[in-house]
Amino acid sequence: MVVTGMTGAGRSTAAKELEDLGFFVIDNLPPSLLRDAVRLVDESMGQTQAIAVVVDVRSGSFFGSLQATLAQQTTGRRTTLLFLDASDDVLVRRQEAARRPHPLQAGGRLLDGLSRERRVLADLRSGADLVIDTTTLNVHQLTDRVAEAFGTPDTTRLKITVVSFGFKYGIPVDADLVADMRFLPNPYWVPELRPMNGRDAEVAEYVLARPGAADFLDQYVPLVETVAGGYLQEGKRFVTIAIGCTGGKHRSVAMSEQIAERLRAQGYDARATHRDLGRE
Repeated sequence: MVVTGMTGAGRSTAAKELEDLGFFVIDNLPPSLLRDAVRLVDESMGQTQAIAVVVDVRSGSFFGSLQATLAQQTTGRRTTLLFLDASDDVLVRRQEAARRPHPLQAGGRLLDGLSRERRVLADLRSGADLVIDTTTLNVHQLTDRVAEAFGTPDTTRLKITVVSFGFKYGIPVDADLVADMRFLPNPYWVPELRPMNGRDAEVAEYVLARPGAADFLDQYVPLVETVAGGYLQEGKRFVTIAIGCTGGKHRSVAMSEQIAERLRAQGYDARATHRDLGRE
């Protein structure tokens, strides 16, 4: 995929979304290097790896070769051209907010740069496979449009990481939701369970059988499901749920595994990881 369009129309936002969808993204690549870039990705990652290349007028004189490169189909891949556009008044406001000059402004007004850019891009716009007008779109709406056009059911569903941790080592900085398992009795004080961890069946059975464990799971997993829809609507498809106990070895590990298992049973892409396991 080649991503191009007007400066300020949302190329960077579209590129970030494509990266989240699994594309290998290359930003500001001179079109003359497009064939070599595809070849290198094919050799290192395989021809099934989707590629998105952001090409725009920042490439200067190199940009003129883009149409010829696409027309000759020299990359050996089927190519899709995504063009992002917006009205001049919106582009002006966005550029002024960013406090950056237009690459074709050449000391003149911002509108002069936009006018030159529209002339340079006119043929590409007319031949684009998809044109997205971002004039009235916010960031979330643009990412939704890109995901709708180029995502798959697997890449657009919520991906949940349930990470166990020990409070004595600090709360994970990337946590979206945090839950504390220290309300449950600690298997550490059971001599035969102390050397084990929450992935061992004996510890898991002990933790899940404690009063309050089942009630917590029955109420917490639906809570995650409740916020999941809102996350997707806001363009957030990667969520980290942090489940903590004192040392991150017994209770948090067992409960994280159980939460991930229940979420998978509801159709979510969920996995459990254990940050502090083995750290003690």
